[in-house]
Order: sequence, then C-alpha cells, then structure tokens
Amino acid sequence: MGSGETATNTTRRPRYRRAEDSPAFRVTEGDIAIIRNIARHRFLRSTHIAALAGRSLDRTNDRLCHLYHAGYVDRPRAQLDFYPTKGSAPMVYALADRGARLLRERGIINLSRIDWGRKNLQAGRPFIEHQLEIADFEVAVQLSAERSGCHYVSAEEIASRVPGTFAADLGGNLLALRVTVSHQGGRQEIGLIPDIAFAIDLRKGAPRNFLTEIDRGTMPITRVDFSQTSIERKLRSYLSAYVSRIFERKFGWKHFRVLFVASDDNRVRSMIEALRSIQPPGAAGSSLFLFASREALHSADPLTAAWRGVDGSLRRLLL
Repeated sequence: MGSGETATNTTRRPRYRRAEDSPAFRVTEGDIAIIRNIARHRFLRSTHIAALAGRSLDRTNDRLCHLYHAGYVDRPRAQLDFYPTKGSAPMVYALADRGARLLRERGIINLSRIDWGRKNLQAGRPFIEHQLEIADFEVAVQLSAERSGCHYVSAEEIASRVPGTFAADLGGNLLALRVTVSHQGGRQEIGLIPDIAFAIDLRKGAPRNFLTEIDRGTMPITRVDFSQTSIERKLRSYLSAYVSRIFERKFGWKHFRVLFVASDDNRVRSMIEALRSIQPPGAAGSSLFLFASREALHSADPLTAAWRGVDGSLRRLLL
C-alpha cells in the first residue's frame, strides 16, 4: 500500500471512486480539524494534513480514507495528471459537499453553498499545482511559528479581527481588492489578489504582517503592454496599495511586508532589478519587499531564512 492511502481491511478500496460498501464511522474532533484545514487551503497533500495534525502519515491516511469514502473530503481526479502510475505519491485532497455542510452546521467556517464536487472536478492541473505550492509555503510558516512559540494568524482570523471590512466566506476570495496604478502618464485600475495574507503574533511586541506571492516562473518580469500581467505590474500595484494605505483600511495593518517566493535564484535577481527600476534602494516603499527562491526555502525555516531586500541585504522575517 502506498503513502497515498492506508486501508484497514483486506480489500483495497478504489482510489478515485467512493466505495459503495463504505462502513459507517464516527466523525471525531480530529476529523473535523482535518476537514477545516482542507477547507482553508483549498487543496492539501496528505503530508500537509499529517504535519498540521501532528499525527503519523499512516494514521492520517487511515482517517482520510474513511473521510473520502464517507463523502466528507474529495480526491480531485486532475492529480492523475501528476501521478498516473505512482501510487506511492502523496494524495491530494479537497473539500467535499458533506464536509462543507458539516463545517457550516458546526458554525466553524462560513462556506458558500456551492457544488464543491463540481468545483473540484473543474479544477485543472495548473490551478491545483499553484494551490499546492501556496500550501507548501503557508503550512511551513504555520509550523515554524508553532515551533517558535508564536501564533500563526490566517486570513480568516485576520478577517475576524477587523469585523465588517471584508467577507469571511471561503467560497469567495478574502484578499481581493482594486488599486489604481499610475504608469507612463496614465492611470489604470488593477485587481490585486495576494496568494497569502498572514500575521505572526509574537510573544512580545507588535504582530508582524505579511502578504505573499508564490511565483511559478511563468509570468513575464516586464511587458510592453502594461494592461497585461507582469511582475513589474504586481510590484507597482503593491506600491500603490501601500501609498494609499489600502491594507491599513482593509486589515488594520499600518506596517507589513510583501514576500515574493520566486521559482529560482535567477528570478529573484530579475525581480529585484525590476523593483530597482521602479523604486531604487532608499526610495519610499522600496523596503516593502523581500525575495527568496523556493529552493532556498526548502532547505531553511521560512521565518528564519535569509530573504533578500532591494538593496541586496539579507534579512529575516521576525527580526
């Protein structure tokens, strides 16, 4: 049996079709925590879920197997594009309709009344890959904060701390906003949606607030047509949001950093050069951004790893 699923009986259950004879079982508080984590992150690997639960992978897979066949969680079929033959690869999970209904009934999360099964079927490979890369970083930060004795504050908790500023509904997007960007004598309204918003409540001192962009290496650094997406346009959008104090009004954040997790070191250098062309070191807002490659973060704790600023200096997030 691979790490994607552990069965407790002698008959292997289907991996992407719910068993007709799935035995009844009692949903525990631990199971509800698993469903809630999956709902928060949209997609999680079994390894993510085990780490967040503080359980062994085998025990976690056993519960996930029961939850899947009982209809509380889903296994998106698009992951077959990743692992068509590798049964030992970590399984990817998503929220299912019964799980969403359970969370609503318990008053745990405000979830849209949509067809989650259909939503999962419609999710394609590129979207799932990006969501898993987001989860890789967010789970690593959450676990790092817990090890440090700090409290990780998710976007949903940020919303609860600033009532009335934006809807805490996981069927929509908690982070979406509009900013007006000036460029080459013109003004353009641009949609800005950070991949992650989080804060770290320190044992002493003010919370540290962060917005994060997870780069896949596919977006051009610059474009001739500013109406098209680019890293430069993202940088200008965040600078505009900073100057206009949008995040202070939306989140109550007077101070924050924007983190770019780049696909490799070459992308880090290119992003920094793009930022320098917009806001050179020492200019207002230039210190807002920090950059690190995905490879560097894989081998280091994200909260204590060295992040690079626009001036080339290395900094840590909690110092």
